[in-house]
Amino acid sequence: MSDEVQPGFVRVRLDLSYDGSEFHGWAKQAGGQRTVQAEIEDALRTVTRSHGTTYELTVAGRTDAGVHARGQVAHVDLPEELWAEQREKLLKRLAGRLPKDVRIWRIDEAPAGFNARFSAIWRRYAYRVTDAPGGVDPLLRGHVLWHDWPLDVDAMNEAAQRLLGEHDFAAYCKKREGATTIRWLQELSLVRGEDGIITATVRADAFCHNMVRSLIGALLFVGDGHRPPDWPGKVLLAGVRDSAVHVVRPHGLTLEEVGYPADELLAARNKEARNKRSLPAPGGCCG
Repeated sequence: MSDEVQPGFVRVRLDLSYDGSEFHGWAKQAGGQRTVQAEIEDALRTVTRSHGTTYELTVAGRTDAGVHARGQVAHVDLPEELWAEQREKLLKRLAGRLPKDVRIWRIDEAPAGFNARFSAIWRRYAYRVTDAPGGVDPLLRGHVLWHDWPLDVDAMNEAAQRLLGEHDFAAYCKKREGATTIRWLQELSLVRGEDGIITATVRADAFCHNMVRSLIGALLFVGDGHRPPDWPGKVLLAGVRDSAVHVVRPHGLTLEEVGYPADELLAARNKEARNKRSLPAPGGCCG
């Protein structure tokens, strides 16, 4: 699949964040439901006076309804003359047009070979949960899950270690036709802060649908004593959805950061990421 910028256009990178509480996810949807992509594209069309023309965004991670983002990345291809005219004032104009629950922090011309989705080498999410008997601080209720059982963070970390590496995460993903569920889980760790909030850091080269929220659901079951620490790993190896693995609510989840390689490696990563993955055959050989 070619990803070359069309003649007369410039690829522009946008760094942004949003509170996902009132959005039906990132991606535009039929029926006019409110989404982050639609809000930004509408604002871009208005401030650039591009009547009837929508410049479509490509995003690093398509977040679900209710999921937040602090370090989301997108790109858009704009006509050269429009970019030359708008580049110094576009950021401030968008700030005046966008709703307050979505902000763009930086707009720059992207380096050659950059694709917000396919050039990324990892995405890092945080999931926040508290087991405080009194519940969640009202000021944090839109970003922290309340779990009404005491949680053993050490047991959860022990379970998390068994999930690291490249695996088929079919047991923790909502299956999509034609899409692979093989992912490389690079980090999964939990820390309890002084405020009692437990923050799970989850980093992988990519995520399949519902993967983070399913992993957290399994770890919570370990943390509250309903399952032993080896259970999430056994579910992974079984390769099928387990009814005991709950997809936790979206509001505790935030996309924190997206990682990219050095500029000279962007094009190669862009091409590599489009290949459908498979795991090595048992015994390490081919076939």
